[in-house]
Amino acid sequence: MISKPTLFLNDDEGDGRRFYTDGKQVESYLKELNEEIFSPYGILTVGEMSSTSMAACIEYTKPANNELSMTFNFHHLKVDYRDGDKWQLMPMNISALKALLSDWQRGMQAKGGWNALFWCNHDQPRIVSRYGNDSDEYRELSAKMLALVLHGLQGTPYIYQGEEIGMTNPDWHAIDEFEDVETLNQFELIQQKGQTADEAFAAVSARSRDNGRTPVQWDASQQAGFTTGKPWLKIASNYTKINVAECLSRADSIFYFYQKLIALRKVEATLITGQFRRYDRPEEGVFAYDRIAGDEVIRVVANFTDQPVVFEWATPIHLAETLLTNYEGDATNDQTKLTLRPYESIMWKGTVVV
Repeated sequence: MISKPTLFLNDDEGDGRRFYTDGKQVESYLKELNEEIFSPYGILTVGEMSSTSMAACIEYTKPANNELSMTFNFHHLKVDYRDGDKWQLMPMNISALKALLSDWQRGMQAKGGWNALFWCNHDQPRIVSRYGNDSDEYRELSAKMLALVLHGLQGTPYIYQGEEIGMTNPDWHAIDEFEDVETLNQFELIQQKGQTADEAFAAVSARSRDNGRTPVQWDASQQAGFTTGKPWLKIASNYTKINVAECLSRADSIFYFYQKLIALRKVEATLITGQFRRYDRPEEGVFAYDRIAGDEVIRVVANFTDQPVVFEWATPIHLAETLLTNYEGDATNDQTKLTLRPYESIMWKGTVVV
């Protein structure tokens, strides 16, 4: 008989403890489920861990523990919270983002854990509007850059509906357009704390969970081809330009860029097993790292800004080929001083210089 846990997992204190609120250890439930259900049927499992410590995530996902296949953590999606408050707006802290991604890469690798890699889900704003740039000029470039950065890391990438076509946050006009109860409550609470209605509306428009819940934009027809009736949420007004049909019609679209990244992860073993090594400086708008397996290197560099950035690699490699880039034409192979265009990202394959 399979035990059915009914209490909430409480391990967000950062101390690595993994107990239910009655003191029952969650790993005993997971091991039993794994033995009787998950493993016999080849089921992939993923735990949503929010603020859980890395130590706990390692224990959940170490193969020898027979508990979970992988875990989501949300630390990297809080680097634009002012003073840790989701509803207080500030620009994304690139230094903090790079540090968190790098720490979880190195830490999980060192102890045998496994990451679930993601930017978006049903509780998050659209990443291209948040960490990228959703202007007409840079939306596609920044969406591809974010995709390339994520798919170069160790773990299992997740692509949330609409992310593969670069869907943006919609242009909200009034509070009654929202359905999410958290959003509606926060709109009132923010004002009770002394901010104006305009400030409260700006906060919920940027951070509401409804940003990620608008219907998928299938084509340029009425209601974005999603329904002939009334959808549960408004359709973003840019659906006539940003939709699945439009992406499928262009070989250089975000959709096909994702397909190329997925294909690379199926053939480049270094993207699965390679050790992570970071090269950029914290204050730079560039994220640069290698994945190294034996003498093979997959090298990734990405400019998170809308300005050209000069970057110099500390360690050169023998370059074999450019695997993928989000700009048309051949990417530069300069390993001394590299000038990256706005939101430019490149993935190379090469070998270690001995």
